[in-house]
Amino acid sequence: MCGICGFTGKSDTVLLRSMMGSLFHRGPDEEGLFVNDKINLGFRRLSIVDIKSGQQPVHNEDKSLWSIFNGEIYNHKELRGELLKKGHQFYTDHSDSELIVHLYEEYGESFVKKINGMFAIAVWNNNEERLLLFRDRMGVKPIFYSSINGKLVFSSEIKAILLHPDYSKEVNAEAIFHYFSFKNIPSPLTAFQGIFCLLPGEVLDYSRGHISKRKWWKVTFKENEGLNEAQTKDTIISLLEDSVRLRMGCDVPFGAYLSGGLDSSLIVSIMAQFTDKPIQTFSLGYKDDLKNKKADLFSAQQVSNQFRTDHYECIMSSKELVDDLEEIIAAFDQPFSGTISTFFLSKLIAKHVKVALSGDGADELFGSYLSHRLAQPMHHLQRMQKKGKESFLLNDELRLLEPFSIEYLNDLDTSSRRDKTNWRYSLYVFSDKEKEVLFSKKFKNFISQASTRALLENHLKYSSTRDPLNQILELEWNTQFPDQVLAFVDSLSMAHSVETRSPFLDYRLVEFVAGIPGDMKIRNGIVKDILKKAAKSRLPDSIINRPKEGFVLPVFFWMADQLKPYILEVLSEKRLKQHDLLSVEYVNHTVKSFYEGDRDSAVKIWTLVMFQVWWEKYFG
Repeated sequence: MCGICGFTGKSDTVLLRSMMGSLFHRGPDEEGLFVNDKINLGFRRLSIVDIKSGQQPVHNEDKSLWSIFNGEIYNHKELRGELLKKGHQFYTDHSDSELIVHLYEEYGESFVKKINGMFAIAVWNNNEERLLLFRDRMGVKPIFYSSINGKLVFSSEIKAILLHPDYSKEVNAEAIFHYFSFKNIPSPLTAFQGIFCLLPGEVLDYSRGHISKRKWWKVTFKENEGLNEAQTKDTIISLLEDSVRLRMGCDVPFGAYLSGGLDSSLIVSIMAQFTDKPIQTFSLGYKDDLKNKKADLFSAQQVSNQFRTDHYECIMSSKELVDDLEEIIAAFDQPFSGTISTFFLSKLIAKHVKVALSGDGADELFGSYLSHRLAQPMHHLQRMQKKGKESFLLNDELRLLEPFSIEYLNDLDTSSRRDKTNWRYSLYVFSDKEKEVLFSKKFKNFISQASTRALLENHLKYSSTRDPLNQILELEWNTQFPDQVLAFVDSLSMAHSVETRSPFLDYRLVEFVAGIPGDMKIRNGIVKDILKKAAKSRLPDSIINRPKEGFVLPVFFWMADQLKPYILEVLSEKRLKQHDLLSVEYVNHTVKSFYEGDRDSAVKIWTLVMFQVWWEKYFG
């Protein structure tokens, strides 16, 4: 795990070291670089595997290939054995980093398909004067890039690219437009004009000033009709066990995030079977008297007791959130208003271990969120509408809509213009229509053609499945999941030099679960039904069936009271007029509505706050 950066063109070690310095938090243990008159490669290391000899950049036998990489190759022992048999010579002891140049020698670009891991890789071919950037299948590890005066500049984080003297910092208006719907910037866009994010499972090829990109992996959610429940449960557990086993392999102490919910608890239960030592587990709580959050801590303690972990709790307050908010934004470089709890929990984790396993990805694979719960009922409603039956539905048909009322579903369907699946768009923070009044005249001049709905429709156009739930899961897997969940976790944990590993994101498990029919994932309104059944032999029913909370800060609870002075200050007319991008009148109206009792406006206000804090940090 580390931070990587670099640029093509003449050597400039001063600039390179400056970029590397901005990534210190990603790799505080050591640094390395390789430069010549064509390429500059920089590296900051967080030592996890082969601590003594695993320095980067790495090279092949004749030093014609050089590589830097951020991430972990979990099957590195097997791959090294395979390469040794083919005659490759290694100069490190058991580094996973050195594998890359030898794999590339042996298999060319397709070498990434042999890797089970998370990674952002840069490979420089000195003979061909060619630079290749690879991002892992799921998009766990980010890599950003920009073409500046015909040269390619890249980094694990945007902040390093901003240091390049030829880059002129400018807001990307289209990206900001979409942020106010998604709560994050959709890739490949970033909040900065001319800086892009490589997509999951994508490779960028730079050769003598020319850039091309192509996909090397893509998951489909087309259902496997031949699956039965018993085989499916067994396969899920078998694949998850092997994934956890691989992700426990490292040369430093490791632990696990433990929210007390199904996903993290199942990971801890499997970890326990592979070690005789107590696992270190970590939970997040709050100083405020929040009943549901106290229940989270109780459940986490219950799991800890069952598997005899060494358990630690981080108890935070709203004041800590305000105090650290600018640092949180700086860790991510872009506006976002998703969960930021990882930042605070990682502070605690960093005091004890360098690596922590998490339950990330289970919700997105098996179905858990409101959009997932709505998929099947909305499908049935629209099918009934086609038959002209919505006015006289039978009891059996009404049960297909549960747990939602027909009135709620009809309203949602109407608000989405009765598009087959675009009701999903109605669940976003600000609709395109709302953004017409949110943005100032000045800003609307820059985004006259922008449409979040059109962006969504473009993704739906290429869906691989007709299953209503899998269609939504596939849509979000290719959009919000890497740009929101994974991006947040990576940035906010690495801000404290903590490596997060996610067993549910093993590509073998992902490919299998993606093909499970939707009615096995959510059945009779029960989310993650097949996963819950698979976990029955390992966890008590109280953990399996408890409502999902996860590591979510009670921001919306705090907004009504403790955070009110802060919010009113951040969204004051004086501060909003610094950029004149948002309608002061509309923002004031939204804030006023919230404090007069309209709690549905909470997510909109927090989205506005996070944008304002970001803009002031980078452009104010």
